[in-house]
Amino acid sequence: MTTERMEVQRVIPAEPEAIFVVLCDPQGHVSIDASGMLMDATGDPVAAVGDRFVVHMDREALGDLPMGRYDVTVIITVFEPGKEIAWTIDGTIQPPIRHVYGYRLEPADGGTLVTSYYDWSDISQEWKDTGRFPIIAETSLKATLGILQRTVVRGR
Repeated sequence: MTTERMEVQRVIPAEPEAIFVVLCDPQGHVSIDASGMLMDATGDPVAAVGDRFVVHMDREALGDLPMGRYDVTVIITVFEPGKEIAWTIDGTIQPPIRHVYGYRLEPADGGTLVTSYYDWSDISQEWKDTGRFPIIAETSLKATLGILQRTVVRGR
């Protein structure tokens, strides 16, 4: 892990395809979010790089910036069925910041090793200098993996 990327892992007792279904569904993102910012989503499940959906956000959950409720567009940047999905965000801040969120899935004893990552290495130096990154704490990524496991195992 570098200072501009964090990764957390968890073995989830499920097949990669079952996990990937949740990660492709806009409502799946809302269901597993541990940050408390994702309120709802609009759009169809994604199936390719370039696909998009809208997430209705509430930044007050983090208590760091008084942004209130706003929308962002999730843009899929990596799409390998059953293996990896990643996205960046286009939102109220223009030009887009260019941070990336994603999941890698690998078969493992007892299920699937899921790696959740958050990468802000490609953001401009101006944004790096604000000291606001990472926006999401490592504990939120870890908690999201726990919620993902619960969601997949229960069969959502």
